Amino acid sequence: MAAESKGQGATPRLVAKIIASYVSHHNLSPEQIPELIGSVHRTIVGLGQPTEPPAALTPAVSVRRSVQRDVVTCLDCGWKGKMLRRHLTTRHGLSGDEYLRRWGLPADHPLTAPNYSAQRSTLAKELGLGRGRGDVTGDTVAAEASAEAPPAPRRSRGRPRANPAA
Repeated sequence: MAAESKGQGATPRLVAKIIASYVSHHNLSPEQIPELIGSVHRTIVGLGQPTEPPAALTPAVSVRRSVQRDVVTCLDCGWKGKMLRRHLTTRHGLSGDEYLRRWGLPADHPLTAPNYSAQRSTLAKELGLGRGRGDVTGDTVAAEASAEAPPAPRRSRGRPRANPAA
């Protein structure tokens, strides 16, 4: 009981001190001061109170329908596209991992449309990306190599030496 009365006495003094400091640095009309006092008082009284838990997130579309063959849909706003990563960073300020954690999705949940991923994968394989320099495995590459003439001797790289005899 004594602690409650002590806290009640400290609150008006604290509110008055905060209001005086704020008013000395800002221009306020006399009509705004009661609103400011009420706002500061509510804030100070609410400091010891537990905050409300955040409301449960409701997705714009169901998680099951968010991934289709040609389109992935953002659960936050319903945006549809082939890739979500750029949309998530520009519109929502989230990385892919943060988005997955926010909605409780598994780490292997696709952020790219499956057909688009397959299309990019076949293009990369056709271009020979992802293979090491000496690793030549593939029917098309082997057929092209056998049809060509033997390669010319390799020239040394870099600047020629000043004294080739040494």
